[in-house]
Amino acid sequence: MITKEDALEILHKNIKNKNLRKHHYGVAAAMKRLAQELGGDTDVWEIVGLLHDADYERTKDQMDKHTILLAEILADEDIDPDIIRCIQSHASEYSGVQPSTTMDYALLSCDDLTGLIVAVALVHPEKLAAVGVDSVLKKFGARAFAASVNRDKILKCEEYLKIPLRKFVGLVLEAMQAEADLLGL
Repeated sequence: MITKEDALEILHKNIKNKNLRKHHYGVAAAMKRLAQELGGDTDVWEIVGLLHDADYERTKDQMDKHTILLAEILADEDIDPDIIRCIQSHASEYSGVQPSTTMDYALLSCDDLTGLIVAVALVHPEKLAAVGVDSVLKKFGARAFAASVNRDKILKCEEYLKIPLRKFVGLVLEAMQAEADLLGL
């Protein structure tokens, strides 16, 4: 079974851009925290976060291959097929794999939320430490801010995870703040 160290090795081999790596670290921290909240396997969920976009540098100009190439890369590794399926489900518009499990919906919801939180932190003079749930929610409602963030995906937390948006933002924010140094924020 894949370890966190193995996942980091795969990530670093495939993603050279430090900011893209930081995105993976943020999603991994959020997934680990959500696993604690939802009764998931923290190690598995963290690995999903670390690997979820590990083909991005190679597929960014061919998004129809996003997560499909990654599934091919991961097929040669000792990885539970549920991890690969979950990763593919967060990009169902390309992979055709629909989210169906709690872990799938956690990844789907927190992936874009981590991007929104980073955007909020970057405009704050004190970065992530000074970001609060209210400031994230205010920017959540301002669709022109971080316009590429898919707010509909984030809102899946309410329907599929049974976590109200305010609490969900708090959980993900708390996880990211605990890793602020690693995230450079």
